[in-house]
Amino acid sequence: MEYRWTLRGLVLVVFLLALSSSVLASETIEAGTTTNPAPAVAFATFDRFEVASIAMGSPYAGQNANDVALKDLQADLDRRVEPWLNAKNSEPSKSDPPRVLLIEPRIEKVKFIGTSARIWAGAFAGSSAVLLRVRISDKATGAVIAEPEFYQHAAGMAGAWSFGAADKAMLERTASLVADYLQSNFSQAVGGPTGKASASAPPNSQGPAAVAK
Repeated sequence: MEYRWTLRGLVLVVFLLALSSSVLASETIEAGTTTNPAPAVAFATFDRFEVASIAMGSPYAGQNANDVALKDLQADLDRRVEPWLNAKNSEPSKSDPPRVLLIEPRIEKVKFIGTSARIWAGAFAGSSAVLLRVRISDKATGAVIAEPEFYQHAAGMAGAWSFGAADKAMLERTASLVADYLQSNFSQAVGGPTGKASASAPPNSQGPAAVAK
């Protein structure tokens, strides 16, 4: 009898996780286009670079899985961006006072399936997805230089097979897209990919954009 109730409890947990996932899945999380436009000016016209912590507002903040995603994405972004920007900040200033470029990332939308949900519900927990917008502005004037968006997702089956590793890899790819955009637009303003794959992209393409929907 006790075993039956334990089994029923496990089935109930899986059902609730799957139900919760299906409700969250009704929201569309996707970039609006495949390519971010070029910034107004190349970032090299600035002397110093400041990166704010990633912001995340309602209704995503306060949800345990999304808070974990925010923490992991912040760590991924710090690893990829901080060393490069620290090197740029150590170079002699071209202006007096130095022109400061302010970089403010914000999670616009996110649905993150945590490891526990993957273990208990597998692919039934649904897909993970994140849409990150980065406001890049002149700190002194507030003038917006660029506002690129970056999107990635992890399919439910991939998350299940990897016991959540695919969900975490989604965040790493997002951070890489941001870092690539900052570096690519440093010497000249050229824009860059959002992470949303083109409809004509080969199904087996590799790279950050290829794994996005």
